[in-house]
Amino acid sequence: MGLIAQLSLIIAVYNKPEVLRLVLAACTRQSFTDFEAIIADDGSDTDVRDVITWARERASFPIVHLWQEDRGWRKNTMLNKAIRTSRTDYLVFIDGDCIPGRDFLYDHWNEREEHRLLLGRRVETSRRWSEALTLDRITSGEFEKLGWREIRDGLAGQSLRVEDGLRLRNALLRRLLLRNVTGILGSNFSVERKNLYAINGFDEQYDGPGLGEDSDIQHRLSLIGVKGKSMRNLAIQYHVWHPLTQVSERSRERFKLVQSTSDPRCAQGLEKLQQASA
Repeated sequence: MGLIAQLSLIIAVYNKPEVLRLVLAACTRQSFTDFEAIIADDGSDTDVRDVITWARERASFPIVHLWQEDRGWRKNTMLNKAIRTSRTDYLVFIDGDCIPGRDFLYDHWNEREEHRLLLGRRVETSRRWSEALTLDRITSGEFEKLGWREIRDGLAGQSLRVEDGLRLRNALLRRLLLRNVTGILGSNFSVERKNLYAINGFDEQYDGPGLGEDSDIQHRLSLIGVKGKSMRNLAIQYHVWHPLTQVSERSRERFKLVQSTSDPRCAQGLEKLQQASA
């Protein structure tokens, strides 16, 4: 495989074109520039395609748009297509409603290690904070500055984990402040491409969000010795407000089944190893 860049940024998308515009605008101001962006689109309307055309006219990095027909939640299928399409050895995953800070990709690249899964966090912005976002606030970097209104939203419980928006470059300081985390967020993690192939990628038998695109991946990677590494207060990311998404009961049952086995490879992933269960 000929490498086109150092890493691939895979962005999982379903509609929300104007939020995606902000995300892609944030990508154009990354301090780390040697990357490709792959839009893993789970059946969005044509408005998303228009935003990608707009972004391509402004971006210095290649943007690949993958799309599949909307037949319900099939994010994992789309993510596997993105893995197969990627042209680098290192993959960073975000969601299309999560805006990366300027040093987001730099931190993922700089902190990468052999057989490590990098575990980033995100600021859960308030509805007020999210609705105040504009293209100018993104391109100027103003959205990354925590002012009194953002702090007030956090104190009032309208925003969550505002403190995760503070970038602390010193590893000792992060340890002293107990800033380590052990769990994965599907909207902010990175890993070597070969490790995802070793577990056969994302399990396409999940039919809803919340486990299959993150906890399942972390569990199966742990079975092949890939350990998590905390990126809290690095790789800063801001999640645009929306009503809370519920984990489906079928997904919970699927994950319990996966946890009861010792096989790191899912049956329905990058390769189809057996007939999918009903």
